[in-house]
Amino acid sequence: MTQDPNKAIYESRPWLKWYMEGVPADIEIEEKSVVESFDEATERWKDKTALIFYGRKMSFRELRDHVDRFATALYDLGIRKGDTVALLLLNSPQFIIAYMGALKAGATVTAISPVYVSPEIKYQLEDSKARAIVCLDILYDNVERSGAKLDAVILTGIGEYLPSLKKFLGSSVLRAVYQQMAAPPVELFEREGVYRFQDLIKKYNPDPPKVDFNIREDLVTLPYTGGTTGQPKGAMINHYNFAAARELTNRWFGDIVQPGKEVVIAYLPFYHIYGQSVLMMGGLAEGYTQVLLTTPNPDDILDAIENHKATLFFSVPSLYEFLRDYERTSRVNWKRMKFLISAADALLEDTSKGWEKRTGAKIHEGWGMTETSAPGMVTPLNRIKPGSFGVPLPNTVGAIVDPESTQFLPVGEVGELLFKGPNVIKGYWNKPEATQEMWVDIDGETWLRTGDLASMDEEGYFYFYDRKRDMIKYKGLQVFAREVEEVIAAHPQVKEAGVVGVPDSSVGEKVKAIIVLESEARGRVSEEEIQKYCAERLAHYKVPKIVEFRGEVPKTDIGKVSRRELREE
Repeated sequence: MTQDPNKAIYESRPWLKWYMEGVPADIEIEEKSVVESFDEATERWKDKTALIFYGRKMSFRELRDHVDRFATALYDLGIRKGDTVALLLLNSPQFIIAYMGALKAGATVTAISPVYVSPEIKYQLEDSKARAIVCLDILYDNVERSGAKLDAVILTGIGEYLPSLKKFLGSSVLRAVYQQMAAPPVELFEREGVYRFQDLIKKYNPDPPKVDFNIREDLVTLPYTGGTTGQPKGAMINHYNFAAARELTNRWFGDIVQPGKEVVIAYLPFYHIYGQSVLMMGGLAEGYTQVLLTTPNPDDILDAIENHKATLFFSVPSLYEFLRDYERTSRVNWKRMKFLISAADALLEDTSKGWEKRTGAKIHEGWGMTETSAPGMVTPLNRIKPGSFGVPLPNTVGAIVDPESTQFLPVGEVGELLFKGPNVIKGYWNKPEATQEMWVDIDGETWLRTGDLASMDEEGYFYFYDRKRDMIKYKGLQVFAREVEEVIAAHPQVKEAGVVGVPDSSVGEKVKAIIVLESEARGRVSEEEIQKYCAERLAHYKVPKIVEFRGEVPKTDIGKVSRRELREE
């Protein structure tokens, strides 16, 4: 059988020539559980600082002690291998202690977004079959109102690991963020099955159970994602997936990154796979010092970078966009850092160029999904191509196919991105139909359907255009929402923009732009001016037919414009 010449191009991995010297095309993934990696790291770097939480330092030795105590407590409360423990926590030592403690007890973790309301919490708790929850006290009211049945509720306060002078400040700041929320009444702790986090840490000795893991089958976590379609689904990430994600990323950066010597700012939420896999898991296994921040306050982030001499910075486009024009950004010596990474959304070229002009530092892009355990592709170090999110990591392959026929497309053409590698999950929790939809079999090989529309150039660099579900069809023509957003965002008076299709019987969908203007431009820029600006830079059918100005646009929990919410409106 003659091989498809287009498929052969992707399988030949043309991107390999841009790998740094010493980075292999393929590596052997060590068959090691997350728990084993954690124990080895905490033993190797036991006297090193693992966490810094608003001035409170915790060594790897102390972290291991608290994890082991919490694992012992969970086991005594009846948590066994195969059970699910939910976390409703902000970034804090408690998140890491509860996460690793649950794994050591043999459980699977499912982390819930702190901004979820009761129906969303109820769905995730019940769908994941969670038996216990570790919850921030001021967030518990939403759990109570959800009515979900749990065997154990473990409550913790954000101040428990803060330096004494900051305990009150920490609680007051959080209440300002999570308005009208207060710690539950003391009577709650008289209920059966309700516990205080610190009581368990103090009560139990560090004597966790010995659990044998099948790293290719046993699950570490169930992060919930919209996936490519439908309601949220639990992505089944096992120990092997995380081992692969960590190994591939580590080898990619070669000798630039030194185990036990790096300092990272962990402001990205741990309940999201980006923060959980790349920062929390990577930091723990490699002996990094993680400076934990509960909320993405720009001043806190900049202070932490300077005060703790951060060496690596992982962030998202929305923060780079904000910091690019922020007065205090210049106080940080960004060129001193080993690298800056942007992921979880497309980085606008305008942002990237403006950032480099302002700071003298380059931003490297990355691409990944919950279904790839976070990492998938990264820009080769010091070989950035504008608009590209990089090339596949070792052991992985990306390819572009026609979304309808799954025929491999030639270099340069836009289609659906397929992906395969050891970091790709096996499927969705209790969702066999959704699992079947995420895969496509071509010539006996199984690929992940990412739902991303992308292209690959002749050098093997990949470029993102849009989510398949966000593509707008106007009179049969394709309009990429991201392309229109990028043009509008470059307007000097525009702060941010979201673009969606609005159903229209005569043309299929009309292009609608929802725009937030800079404060000084509000009331001074008209819909017609935006349309004229777009008409000078876009084909006529891509120009927004509807322009709406707002004070803000809805965002996802990692700061990108939520087109889903805009469509649902």
